[in-house]
Amino acid sequence: MNPFSEKTARATFGGGCFWCLEAVFEQLPGVDDVTSGYAGGKHPQPTYEDVCAGTTGHAEVVQVAYDPAKISYEQLLDVFWQCHDPTTPDRQGADEGTQYRSVILYHDEKQKKLAEKSLRAAEKLFKDPIVTEIVPLKEFHPAEDYHQDYYRGNRGAPYCQVVIRPKLRKMNLRE
Repeated sequence: MNPFSEKTARATFGGGCFWCLEAVFEQLPGVDDVTSGYAGGKHPQPTYEDVCAGTTGHAEVVQVAYDPAKISYEQLLDVFWQCHDPTTPDRQGADEGTQYRSVILYHDEKQKKLAEKSLRAAEKLFKDPIVTEIVPLKEFHPAEDYHQDYYRGNRGAPYCQVVIRPKLRKMNLRE
């Protein structure tokens, strides 16, 4: 199945390590595909090493292909706010750097307005101010193959055990 058919919409989010977001979003009914990648920077062909060095301006993000008849963009935004801490600038847990910033990269004006509305609602859920950027998606760069479906293929890895598994448990998702 082509995850980007005419009936499929896309959403792009950054909230720390893309492995964590991918493990969450790929379990949602109505989500057809989740691709880990890089966006929000200026480097034309970012690599993982470049992005981790903090020199590209890109964030680690996921691009979610979903069926809007089964799950709405608003529902995806609700999950986004729940699955990371949007109040910590350039950091999620031990992952630190601009590549781990909280960001919503909108695909069109409708997504922009919904993201802004969602942020205003989410502000009531957090004690500290939300630092999430809401910016247009200019270009999405898929990450290297070994980053795709990372949790599914590496459940026993220490990062998966210590960081991703508790996040899935918190979200009441399959570990």
